[in-house]
Amino acid sequence: MMESFYDKLPALERFSDIVDAKNFVPAPGDWQVAISDVRGSTKAIAAGRYKEVNMAGAASIVALLNVAGGREIPFVFGGDGATLLIPPELLGQARAALAGVRAMARREFGLELRVGFVPVAEVCASGAEVLVARMRVSEHYDQAVFSGGGLAFAEHLIKDPELGPRYALAEADSAEEADLSGLECRWQDVPSRHGETLSLLVMAAPGSSPLAASAVYREAIAQIEAAYGSERDYHPLSVSRLRANFNPLQLLAETKLRTPPGPPTRLRYLLEIWGTNIGVSLYRIYQAARGQTPWWDAYREVVFRTADYKKYDDTLRMIIAGNAAQRERLTAYLEDGYRRGQLVYGIHVTDRALMTCLVFERMGRQVHFVDGADGGYALAAKAMKEQLRGIMQS
Repeated sequence: MMESFYDKLPALERFSDIVDAKNFVPAPGDWQVAISDVRGSTKAIAAGRYKEVNMAGAASIVALLNVAGGREIPFVFGGDGATLLIPPELLGQARAALAGVRAMARREFGLELRVGFVPVAEVCASGAEVLVARMRVSEHYDQAVFSGGGLAFAEHLIKDPELGPRYALAEADSAEEADLSGLECRWQDVPSRHGETLSLLVMAAPGSSPLAASAVYREAIAQIEAAYGSERDYHPLSVSRLRANFNPLQLLAETKLRTPPGPPTRLRYLLEIWGTNIGVSLYRIYQAARGQTPWWDAYREVVFRTADYKKYDDTLRMIIAGNAAQRERLTAYLEDGYRRGQLVYGIHVTDRALMTCLVFERMGRQVHFVDGADGGYALAAKAMKEQLRGIMQS
């Protein structure tokens, strides 16, 4: 299998390494930035459908990972969408896969998925860069990290009323079903250990030099740790709070995307999920009674270690468990930075996290996207964009 530039990148071991420019390399000019996002996600969130919005965004990632096979491609999950880098030899298959995801999201959830592809070479010709690093989360998951402003520029092109049609994925008369193998949604929402689950976005102010932007993110990470403590303290998950979901209505999102239309097929799949969750719970009780370490506990440890809850793509994105006093301390710092013209930020507060999962090997390759319930990253992004508009208009 052909190796790409991304396969050869050394893995960073510390999250703080994202602020160091020497850890990033340019993406090849013949690759493409693929972007998907749910149109009107705010309206869907207000209707209590954020889980479906999350699933549509994650489906874009799993569909393209299945196209790539065992080959690694860089991606980042944004709550109501996703961004990936696609090599030229996979472009045709990637377009077909995202056309399939778009059709499925429309049919099953009534959601409109905007999809576009922008050549990296065009992004770089604008003066922006698509810089990539690789960060080790666990032995089962390496996370892509992006810098250089290129992803934001590509998103701007795709959403631009005049330029967008040039990059938009055309409507297919009959889009084929995308392969969504590995996409799962089988966990209950995870209550915060400390009362709040905070969805946080921080971005250096537009026009900041690379050096100034690095200083903003370095200080932001330091202030988060000053307010919330270590990763052990603010991690939005805990192994003991990871619980299988037995509510058939809440298992429907996965069922709809993983099976063809038709009550018999979908009922069978739904019963398989429900039966599996019951089975592993009973097996855990059996193993514990025999004095064995339950397999279920070992699996929950793997899930915890492969949680994607902090990331960077020219914007610092984190899901944090904490309390109101900690949030107020952090917000005071962020508001001061905003007033000084150093940064913009967005915050959304709820009492629990939700997970959308890609599981390719039950005890191996997998990633669990963590977001704040009831709007999470999507509503935090809306708040941050309002600050950006205020800066542009001033």
